Amino acid sequence: MAGELIYAFRVMRLPLLDAGGSPIGQIEDLVAIPGRPASRGQPAVAPRIVGFVASSQRRRIFVNANRVEELNSDGARLRSWDVDLNPFKPRPGEVLINAELIDRRIGTETVSDVGLLQAGDGRSTWWEIDKVRLSRRGGIGRRPTYRLADASELPGLFDSPTAMEAEAARLRDFHPAEVAAVVRKLPDAQRRQIAHAMDDERLADVLEELPEEEQIRIVEGLDRERLVGVFDEMEFDDLADLLGQMSHAQQERMLDVMDDEDEEVVRRLLSYEEGTAGGLMTPEVIILGPTATVAEALAEIRNPDWVVSIAAQVFVCQAPFKTPTGRFLGVVHMQRLLREPPAMEIRQIVDDCPTVLPDTSDAEVAEQLASYDLLAVAVCDAAGRLLGAVTVDDVIDRMLGTEWRKRHRPTRSTGSVTP
Repeated sequence: MAGELIYAFRVMRLPLLDAGGSPIGQIEDLVAIPGRPASRGQPAVAPRIVGFVASSQRRRIFVNANRVEELNSDGARLRSWDVDLNPFKPRPGEVLINAELIDRRIGTETVSDVGLLQAGDGRSTWWEIDKVRLSRRGGIGRRPTYRLADASELPGLFDSPTAMEAEAARLRDFHPAEVAAVVRKLPDAQRRQIAHAMDDERLADVLEELPEEEQIRIVEGLDRERLVGVFDEMEFDDLADLLGQMSHAQQERMLDVMDDEDEEVVRRLLSYEEGTAGGLMTPEVIILGPTATVAEALAEIRNPDWVVSIAAQVFVCQAPFKTPTGRFLGVVHMQRLLREPPAMEIRQIVDDCPTVLPDTSDAEVAEQLASYDLLAVAVCDAAGRLLGAVTVDDVIDRMLGTEWRKRHRPTRSTGSVTP
């Protein structure tokens, strides 16, 4: 439907199709974010659709607009076969077209539909809200009248309660590093506002991309309930790095909001010297026993919550299967798993691999990763128990030093607020 106006009500009657064209759900609503008027030499940005709410397998799920390959009269067809079945959660700054916008009163008129127009920049495409269909009730015995208005004529229709909520919504699909670059340009008051507008998972991702001192300034402004939610979403190694920059009193306050198990893990990480494998490692890796099957290992690797460097291999250990584990046996790499039958036990394909001790220097860790072409190297104690792993991205972070995150990095045009 490129180049032609498509109405939201029409989209909300379409099936959600997998990459092969088979129906897997039904679209129920569209999720929009605010636009931005032209200002300071920047062009206006129209409100746009960032995704669709669909019912699938008795769940209401969110489908990112970037994952839709084609939208036509047959339905919304996905680019890939993967479907995120996590329940849909509305975020601050977003507007649900059907649930919140349709039937909204504007003076003597009522919003009855919105018209979408496909747009693009040569690299990607999206759907902008171009028109708003307004109806006016007729007199006794008269039919309602309708008119089409440009979305730009109704600038307040898609506005969020605050500018920072609108900004957080516009940044939804940006990489956390790009969002962090935007946040760093804001004064402290606006940083706190945009942090408040982000959900816990998004704020955790952005914090991990900021220098520690800037993380501290944001974290100190969060109440206890928000700290619990954000810390629960952060990686343990990033959390330990953050607390490692705080005073003892600040550390104890932050540790106090964690549950006992998480607190124990973070305290253990804080006990290692900076610049060592222990200080760099993450205790959250994929761990299975030797009798687990190839199918079970691949199922773990498919979990989208694992970062690429962790999902590249499975660490095989004797029980218990949580760090610190039983005796470490070796690793099975993803490529090997893809070549073997699903029912095979992974003990048959375990690779012997180098390990490092917690007090191994970061330079020696980097040499091991480079020498064996690894994305992660196991950290074991003197008894051969797995404590965690150091990933190549953490080593690169260390090699770049503490100042690299402060240097300016280009970001996509967002229509961001200007301090």
